[in-house]
Amino acid sequence: MPKHDPSLLKWRSEFPILETTTYMNSNSLGAMPRGVFDEMQSFANMWATRGVRAWHEGWIDMIGEVADIYADVLNAPHGSVSMHQNVAIAQWILTSCFDFDKPRNKVVYTGMNFPSVMYHYQELQRRGARVVTVESDDGITIDLDRLLAEIDEETLLVPVSHVLFRSAYVQNAKAIVDRAHEVGAKVILDTYQSAGCVPVDLTKWNVDFCVGGSVKWICGGPGAGYLYVRPDLAQDMKPVCTGWFAHEKPFEFVPGPISWAAPKDRFNNGTPHIPALYAAKTGISIVREIGVEKIRENSLALSDRMIERAEGNGFTLTVARDHEHRGGTVAFDLPHAKQVAAEMLARDFIIDWRPNAGIRVSAHFYNTPEECDRTVDVIKEILDTDAWQKHGEDLY
Repeated sequence: MPKHDPSLLKWRSEFPILETTTYMNSNSLGAMPRGVFDEMQSFANMWATRGVRAWHEGWIDMIGEVADIYADVLNAPHGSVSMHQNVAIAQWILTSCFDFDKPRNKVVYTGMNFPSVMYHYQELQRRGARVVTVESDDGITIDLDRLLAEIDEETLLVPVSHVLFRSAYVQNAKAIVDRAHEVGAKVILDTYQSAGCVPVDLTKWNVDFCVGGSVKWICGGPGAGYLYVRPDLAQDMKPVCTGWFAHEKPFEFVPGPISWAAPKDRFNNGTPHIPALYAAKTGISIVREIGVEKIRENSLALSDRMIERAEGNGFTLTVARDHEHRGGTVAFDLPHAKQVAAEMLARDFIIDWRPNAGIRVSAHFYNTPEECDRTVDVIKEILDTDAWQKHGEDLY
């Protein structure tokens, strides 16, 4: 059975919000590391004192430096990850490399994908994409056999989540990739809800493309999304969604058709989001130092603890029970869940609520077993005392 690792609690002092709250919401927004203050000050100082010289005295280097730390966490080669504002932008860059010509114009994804991804592919129907959605039978899982059966010789892309955002269900990424490759399709794996909490091995799984970001388990704040392109594919790909930083000599400002940069840079576009990279560096560095395998073991132990306590209280769970298919989040589908969540937030228990999932709670490496117990106990106390009644429907 997984065991809680108390040695990880040495990192608690690096996260200021833990001093004043019970922070159990890393599935939505990871706690900010203290080191972000120094990194952002470094960015501001360089801008203030070096002006435009900052580009060649640190800012450009920061792009590749942060990307390679992400690559380490994803078990991908250095130079295979590029940094972008968010997953939506990364998806646009990637899919702009493809033509959706019949018969290979099919896109297969699941009804449990994050909505932003769905919006993107639904709109690609204007370019000829034919979208097929594999729905969930229970609002928690996706039937793997049905998903694999939909991936056929007419399939071009399979954009799927490694861990489903709503239920924290872990999908079999390797099986999906293997099936796609059997029929000549390519997989775009979304690791937003796994990277930093559930081990990811892009090299071993032979993943074609991967997207994700800094907001959640990586504790990097908003604005540092990532795009992985398998190195053997990158050389022949030319995004339509591009810009001057994808040019081999961006600061020469050459007019006319683009002269593509090396694969590690050709998926860049316009002016990079440098402040977000400074903000994201500390969190991803901590995750790399600890190691995701160790984080995963600890996460499962704390989640098991909360599930056992919740089931003892008669709570309905909307997550998988088994370790193989459960990510880092526990979700409780309770009466008046939205109002219960509002009362918890008022008491400085930082969680979130989502439709068709309920109250979502996530324990990361900086959380204690006692915090897990208190989180479940306060839910029961709010329900038992009807304290939820003081709140209306306007939680978010």
